[in-house]
Amino acid sequence: MWKIGRQGINYLQQLNAANVHTASALLEKGQNRVIEASLTLIRERAKLKGELVRALGGATASASLLGVPLGHNSSFLQGPAFAPPRIREAIWCGSTNSTTEEGKELKDPRVLTDVGDVPVQEIRDCGVDDDRLMKIISDSVKLVMEEDPLRPLVLGGDHSISFPVVRAVSEKLGGPVDILHLDAHPDIYHAFEGNKYSHASPFARIMEGGYARRLLQVGIRSINIEGREQGKRFGVEQYEMRTFSRDRDFLENLKLGEGVKGVYISVDVDCLDPAFAPGVSHIEPGGLSFRDVLNILHNLQGDVVAADVVELNPQRDTVDGMTAMVAAKLVRELSAKISK
Repeated sequence: MWKIGRQGINYLQQLNAANVHTASALLEKGQNRVIEASLTLIRERAKLKGELVRALGGATASASLLGVPLGHNSSFLQGPAFAPPRIREAIWCGSTNSTTEEGKELKDPRVLTDVGDVPVQEIRDCGVDDDRLMKIISDSVKLVMEEDPLRPLVLGGDHSISFPVVRAVSEKLGGPVDILHLDAHPDIYHAFEGNKYSHASPFARIMEGGYARRLLQVGIRSINIEGREQGKRFGVEQYEMRTFSRDRDFLENLKLGEGVKGVYISVDVDCLDPAFAPGVSHIEPGGLSFRDVLNILHNLQGDVVAADVVELNPQRDTVDGMTAMVAAKLVRELSAKISK
């Protein structure tokens, strides 16, 4: 289906000059209709879920899932595009109960709702470029945030989605946030392989835009000269695995978000050692244990206004979906952290 859509766009682009204006106008109108339909679906689903949570009462913040199945900005494998449905399936698979470790019930809409996916592939099939696609993702996040008390918990997709999500959160709240970023990589290249929207570059875009005051990167164990230089340029606090035993006490007792609009958490599944999460595109031994990550998240003091879980690659997961279950557990615990 993707190839057919792209072939049609390519054909339009090859039409003779006399037909170019008409073809371009038709294409733009069609793109706008698809974009509006996509945003309308997110808007109406968010409105429905927001009304439900408000009717139940008692919630000042409620996590709401938004899937962004985007994988084309990956530099190696594009499997993360298939992750959102696998994560949802694992959340509700029935192999465990629906209560988080802190005792919150996921079946309670005041803890967790779901507004569906941004239809990334359908939008791209219409010839929409990444500049517009990133704006659509940002607009979708803002639609969720308009329905108080919903707060977006975004399912990637590759890590490129973090830029439009954080941008939307910061713009909607009217100021920068503090970011806790767990990852094997700093993802702060200026433009990896010439792509400013690469999954290896979202935090460069975030820091350039002034959307974050502090950026703490934890679990780092694959970083080169550019990663360190970019970190220094933007004042990033990079905590590498080679010093984790020394940094553990500090990282398991973080206090963030004071003086800004709150805390954003971005979890790349490859922050975990591959013994815990083999289903990722970039396998980096020597990572965090799952309990290390939960200790950091559970003990974090701060108002978590949004979060994402990214870079699960179902095409590299075990047959029984072990890494999908790991991602689902992260989503469950983040839901508990966000909701109140």
